[in-house]
Amino acid sequence: MFSVYGVMGRLFNGPLDQMLQVGGVSTLTRSRAVLPVGREPSASDTGDNLRRAAGAEPAPHSPIATYVQVQSASPQRHALTRVRDVMSSKVITVALQSTVLAGWQQLSEHGIGQAPVVDDKGMLVGMLLRAELLRPEHLPGPNTHALAWHAWLAQRVQDVMWTPVPSVQSDADIRHVARVLLDTGLPGLPVVDARGAVTGFVARSDLLRAIVNEPPLDLWS
Repeated sequence: MFSVYGVMGRLFNGPLDQMLQVGGVSTLTRSRAVLPVGREPSASDTGDNLRRAAGAEPAPHSPIATYVQVQSASPQRHALTRVRDVMSSKVITVALQSTVLAGWQQLSEHGIGQAPVVDDKGMLVGMLLRAELLRPEHLPGPNTHALAWHAWLAQRVQDVMWTPVPSVQSDADIRHVARVLLDTGLPGLPVVDARGAVTGFVARSDLLRAIVNEPPLDLWS
């Protein structure tokens, strides 16, 4: 289940396809065709394929044989399919009434590029993105008086945050989260409970880490 939250509270709650039609969510769409890279089979590949077709094991010292041995020796692991399997539970949030300077310092101190913005009740209202803060149209010019920079840093987070912002519940399918991240260009999604309180965060890096580490993602079921 996906939701969209803004300063006025929850604006949407429902399935993925309907959420992507909500105004302000699908603001950035990036698509890129990936061309397959072909490789001519080598003699060793052909030999292994012939042995496999005949029911024989691959050559004992080949990389394929080593992989088969490792796979057969590895215990069965539970595949990752849900947001709760990969999300970060220790989430850093920024208060709605914080200044831009305070929010920037939080992002810098924790080494993160984004953080959910919450109201005084801990409910999701938006997201503060370091990339958005650094956009040229949002910054004073290089020759601007120092007072302009001071005024910019003194702004409230609510004036510069991304809102409304999509969110997800912990039982959502990982593939659906990947779809939202691709369609919106966001680096991650806040994870919320049924009330809209932030309980975690799932970032692109969480999905990539799950792909390269054990246990495996269940991408095709």
